[in-house]
This record gives sequence, C-alpha cells and structure tokens, in this order.
Amino acid sequence: MRMLTVSKNEAGQRLDKLLAKYLNLAGKSFIYKMMRKKNITLNGKKCDGSEHLTEGDEIKLFLAEETIEKFSEVKIQKVQKKKLDIVYEDEHILLINKPSGMLSQKAKETDESLVEYLIDYLLDSGKLKKEDLACFRPSVCNRLDRNTSGIVAAGRSLPGLQIMSEVIKDRSLGKYYVCVVRGIVKGEARIEGWLTKNEKTNQVSIRKEETPGSLPIRTAYRPLVSGNGYTFLEVHLITGRSHQIRAHLASIGHPIAGDPKYGDPRVNEEVKKRFGVRSQMLHAWRLVMPETISEPLSYLAGKEFTAPMPAEMKRMEEMMKSAPKRPANHRL
Repeated sequence: MRMLTVSKNEAGQRLDKLLAKYLNLAGKSFIYKMMRKKNITLNGKKCDGSEHLTEGDEIKLFLAEETIEKFSEVKIQKVQKKKLDIVYEDEHILLINKPSGMLSQKAKETDESLVEYLIDYLLDSGKLKKEDLACFRPSVCNRLDRNTSGIVAAGRSLPGLQIMSEVIKDRSLGKYYVCVVRGIVKGEARIEGWLTKNEKTNQVSIRKEETPGSLPIRTAYRPLVSGNGYTFLEVHLITGRSHQIRAHLASIGHPIAGDPKYGDPRVNEEVKKRFGVRSQMLHAWRLVMPETISEPLSYLAGKEFTAPMPAEMKRMEEMMKSAPKRPANHRL
C-alpha cells in the first residue's frame, strides 16, 4: 500500500486528474476499476474520481509496489543549462524574460524549450523535487513566437498556472509590446481586421472583411520614437491570435524590422547593415495585472511588470534618438 497526501500544489483538481498524472502509464479504465473495487480510496472512503481535492487529503493505493512502479514514470528531459532572466518570482508564478530564438513550448519531442529550462531551474534551486513532478509540472501560461523576446508567465503552482491562464484567456491581463517598424507612424490608433491561419504553412493572412474560418483581431498602438525612416511603437495586444502583431502591422504597410515571415526582405537587409540587427524587433515588454484577480493571487491585483529590451533593440532606439522630434511621454 502507498499513501499520497495532497499538497498545496495538488489541491483544487479532480481526483481522477491527479491519478492520471501519478499513474501516467496506466489506462483510465484501470484507474476507474481500482476505485470501484476500493483499491484506491480517498480519506478512507470509496471514491469515483470526480472529487475535488483539498490540501491534506489522503489517497491510498492498495496496489503492489511493482504495479505502482510499472504504471508510474516521471520524465525529466536533460537540457543544456540556461540562465533564465527572471523578472518576478513568488511561490505561485514566475515572469521570465525570454530571449529571441528560444521556444516557449516544444514543437517536437526532441526540442528544448522554456518549459524544460524552467523545470531544470526549479529542480537545481531546490524549489521543486523530482517526485513533485508526478502530479504537477510547472509550465508556461502564454506563448511567444520563437523570434519574439519578452515576458512569458509561468505557473509554479497549480493555482498560479490556472489563474494566470484564465486572465490571459479572458483578456483581463494587459499585454503590451514594443517593436520597430518601417516608416514614420504619426499618432496612436486602434486597427481591426480578420485573421485566417494556414495550418500547413503556419502563416496567417489579414483581411478587412470577414471570410469563412477567419477570427476578429484588434490591435492598438502609439508611436514612441521616430527617426531614420523607422518608428518605435508600443503595441497593446487586445486580442491574442497567432502572429497577430507581425501580420497586422505588415498589412497596413509597417512591417516589423527583422521579421523573416511577414517583413520586407529589403528592410531586413537594411537594418542588418545600418543597425546590426539580426533578429526580429518585437518584444513583449509589459504586463499589467487585472484590478481584480482570484485568490490566492489577489496580491498581484493592478501590479505592472516590465522586461528589459534586448541589446539590439536598445541600440536601434539609441540610433533613432537623433530624430528632430521625440514625444515627451516616452518612457522605456
């Protein structure tokens, strides 16, 4: 017999969900059969898996150790050590400044992504134990394109992961980016359109009118600095679709400098030669927490977090400061 005591990290989820993680090599039918036969009990009583767990609950597995070992496997992918740029961390969440070139999540099994680097960091620092991974794996709550840098939110606890994912989904979390686009942009604006994604090519197209399968998009921006034929924009991502900012700005004639997919090849070559830019000039730089946020994350209500820009973007901004006009409210 093995007894599991539900931790703070594991509380709040259904019993069958936790058992599916703990006995991750067992089929669902086996788990439900063991509950029906009272070979798995919750707090000494028969259970059916629909129970929501609380901290301190006791789950007993009246199974042979060989059976438990056979159906349990904790996988930890060995990855190249990466020093993470952590903007903020507490017991529930982390905000990480992801560099350009790093995947947020795996695209294929052999990939190394921010998720693997996060778990490696938590294990190395002693904030996570290998056995904890049997029932809960820390993960990212939002994703950035590989070539986009900036803040990615991650859940260290189950409530942290769930609540941050919720405020991202319901759009109550304010997400602001900075980018460098070709052309001089005058005045702030809010643009709308319809986005269609080609799953085969992983590319999106933007139209002004709705078409079958398209999704509505809304993007707001304001210029911060203009000079040398380029504009530094702050962008508020109102809806969060794939490649939205890159494709939307390109569709109005202001492609992002260095963007290999939606940018202008001539512009990309120009910024490479003139400014030494070798990556996409798009950075998720600020998160604004909603004024009301569920417990136990209520202490984050209304707080703002910013991630420093990459060196290439800072360098390009400095070169643009020679422009004759510069808004007084520029604060980066």
